[in-house]
Amino acid sequence: WSVYSKPVPANGRELWSLFLQCSCITVVIGGLFYNWMFASLEYSWHLSIAMAVSFSLLLLLTLFLVHPARCVFSMIMPTLGTKQGRKLLLSTCIMIVVVNITPNIISNIKTILQVIKCICKNSSESLLNSTALLDTASWEFGDAIQESIHSINIYRPMNGHFQFSLLKNSSLIYQQMHLAGEKIGRDFLAVEVLVKDSVRVGNKVVAGFSVFYLCFESTWYLKNYLTNLGFDNFYMTKKLEHLAVDRKAAHLLVGSSKSLIRPTGLKLSREEVMLCLVQAMLLTVALMLMLVVVAMDHFAFNVADTAVRKAAQFSVVPVTLSVKYNAKIEILPFLLKLLQLPYEELPLQDFERNYHHYLTFSSAHCRISPPTPPNPSVLLVVGLLFCILYTTVFLETYAHRLCRKIAGSFFESWEEKRALYLYKKLSRKH
Repeated sequence: WSVYSKPVPANGRELWSLFLQCSCITVVIGGLFYNWMFASLEYSWHLSIAMAVSFSLLLLLTLFLVHPARCVFSMIMPTLGTKQGRKLLLSTCIMIVVVNITPNIISNIKTILQVIKCICKNSSESLLNSTALLDTASWEFGDAIQESIHSINIYRPMNGHFQFSLLKNSSLIYQQMHLAGEKIGRDFLAVEVLVKDSVRVGNKVVAGFSVFYLCFESTWYLKNYLTNLGFDNFYMTKKLEHLAVDRKAAHLLVGSSKSLIRPTGLKLSREEVMLCLVQAMLLTVALMLMLVVVAMDHFAFNVADTAVRKAAQFSVVPVTLSVKYNAKIEILPFLLKLLQLPYEELPLQDFERNYHHYLTFSSAHCRISPPTPPNPSVLLVVGLLFCILYTTVFLETYAHRLCRKIAGSFFESWEEKRALYLYKKLSRKH
């Protein structure tokens, strides 16, 4: 670390040591950068390789030749534990949820629509087939009436058979249902593509902005550290303690122990605790939104699974059409009644038949894709990432302290000036 943080290497051995350290860092960061672009941001592999190689070479030259750049880069690592690092992790969580859970929800909704389409198609087809039953019954019943009338040869009516034209429109109904199903499928596919593309573009923008802001925040901290002696200067460091002991003013540090914080201690001030609680509440809101999406995934799967199972268990509804016809003839019944003479009813023909049909709501020929269960590994990964996010909330304060420690190790002479400035400030207060 002494070689890495030194402005200029003292000899050739330190020069090679610095080059080796920068090379190792560059290889690791380049591999992570490639994996991040290819796996998380979903760039093509050749573009990811080209960007990773170019970034690695540029990073190697910058770290090896520019001393402040090494300091800024070193401060980026603990800065990942601050809110900027949380933004990167949160964008990764969103990408994981959208890429893995949203298509699963849409797939299960498609399964539900397939079940509804299958039920509508089979029930309408079965209902249309029942009109053939009515047609058969009407023709047989009409024949029976014709035979009854023919037997008396008094009056011969016209052909009274019923005509059912509903059967002719069955192909039109099937065509409309097919077109409606295709339109719903296209709409769902368009929504799925739109959601994926929007989240992918949004995730790339957020990721690029977060990386840029990480570098900007570290540079901004180093700039203020080197230009403002009072910036982030309220720590009880060893240089301050040595300075107080040398000037025989150790009582200044004892009296100021409540306002000063040890950079290596675990104590958090009241302001730091309140800031951590606010950040944790905001993170909880994001977690609740993620859980809503996960709950929608489980709900869609349960509904689709229930729909598929219940559709397969639909019983066939039997329909029976009973036609009972009895024809009789009375000869001058009114005159015979008036004369109070006995008369008889002459039976012509009895007609009694039952026609059976079955209404079906599902069929084994329906193409229904099985429901897709939620992926438990996605929930596990999101849960682990949120555990890391909650950890960074409470580690953010220590990350800031580590940034100050890194800046002090790169610019030791300036750290002595800052300790002297803080000592004079405490002396004036005393």
